[in-house]
Amino acid sequence: MFASVLVADRGEIAVRIIATLRRLGIRAIAVYSDADAGAPHVRLADEAVRLGPAPAERSYLDLERVLAAVRSSGAEALHPGYGFLSERADVARSCPVAWIGPPAAAIELLADKVAAKRLAAQAGVPTVPGIDRPGLSDEEILAWAGAEPGRLPIVVKAAAGGGGRGMRVVRALDELPEALGAARREALAGFGDDALLAERCVEPARHVEIQFLADAHGGVVHLGERECSLQRRHQKLVEECPSPAVSDVLRARMGEAAVALARAAGYVGAGTCEFLLPADDPGAFRFLEVNARLQVEHPVTELVYGLDLVEAQLRIAAGEPLWLEQAGLAAQGHAIEARVCAEDAERGFLPRTGRIVAYREPPGADVGLGEQPPQEGRVRRRTEDRQLAERAVEAVERLRALRRVGDHLCQQRVVVRRDLAARPHAAGDPDPGAARFAVGDDPARPRQEAALGVLGADARLDRVALR
Repeated sequence: MFASVLVADRGEIAVRIIATLRRLGIRAIAVYSDADAGAPHVRLADEAVRLGPAPAERSYLDLERVLAAVRSSGAEALHPGYGFLSERADVARSCPVAWIGPPAAAIELLADKVAAKRLAAQAGVPTVPGIDRPGLSDEEILAWAGAEPGRLPIVVKAAAGGGGRGMRVVRALDELPEALGAARREALAGFGDDALLAERCVEPARHVEIQFLADAHGGVVHLGERECSLQRRHQKLVEECPSPAVSDVLRARMGEAAVALARAAGYVGAGTCEFLLPADDPGAFRFLEVNARLQVEHPVTELVYGLDLVEAQLRIAAGEPLWLEQAGLAAQGHAIEARVCAEDAERGFLPRTGRIVAYREPPGADVGLGEQPPQEGRVRRRTEDRQLAERAVEAVERLRALRRVGDHLCQQRVVVRRDLAARPHAAGDPDPGAARFAVGDDPARPRQEAALGVLGADARLDRVALR
């Protein structure tokens, strides 16, 4: 095992990784920008190295500065976190010490949605019908979309990225040219590449992902699934493990598909294979993409499977063969994670900015703080991530887990005061102290309402509802 590891990330991500390093007795080395000099991850680390000014492009995203920090600190390994540098093949390729992540070739292959989809098909993994060859022109996509009656709706996606950027759902053929132009512009701005692919739109559908671990000796296992269907603007809000829609048989099939793809990609480390499950036939799952890193929602898998996934990453990167057998891996209990976001529900859930005048943590939850911990008196700016924190809880069965996370969210309090005039209460607004977390049983249209904190000068309860 390594004696020291540099964590090339900040905030909650770095805090999470450093916690495992400290538990294992490994010297934790943090990096920071001038804006984060007093941040929790810096205080928790055994050593901290300054990268540069506050802008991420001149600190956390500056590869030369990060590699210089690795060399100057004497770190034996580099953990990229699961933000900034985690899915950059150039970082993995140029790392001068042990790299705690998949090989550069696997990162490159899986980052290209066209190449990843073709690899999945070759590995026997079901994919969504579409047109996905490299260098597709708008004319080719238009011709494919209009070739058969009933082919619409379709989804246009950026080939070089994810997270909903460069993605458009098109329901009418005359809307497609404008959608293609918008998707290309967004893809170019976000990923430096305007390449697109198009697929049939699978709806309604669940978004379910499989966690897997792969060593450098050919061993691969999966750790079941996470249900991630509750999203807004393609950003996950609530995750749970296991999924209420996945049977033991389906779990085995999806797990085998993820393992086959990981092997085909030459993957090493922790990764996630994402699938779409049609609501009317979950067994007809389709490949979506692979995230070549640890996911924000990984704690629900840890709670249910009793494993530390960061420790698993470390052991695999140190060259250990997998110590887990697939037959011995089974979910125990149920875990749910809800993300707490600073958003304005009355303005289309736009990011909420202003001064944090009150913050209270719920007792007893597995608490993860966001990019910048919510501190009373601090001003949240538009450049910050809207996520403030996550709440992860576990219980012996799903209903109890739902009640627990609901109780914790009821006790969560975040008040952000805008410099503008306070907005009035909405008609029929409930008591600000009342919060609820309700789950519908209709698998075709999963519906949950999560109390995501008290946001606003008037201390009104903002909720998120996905239908």
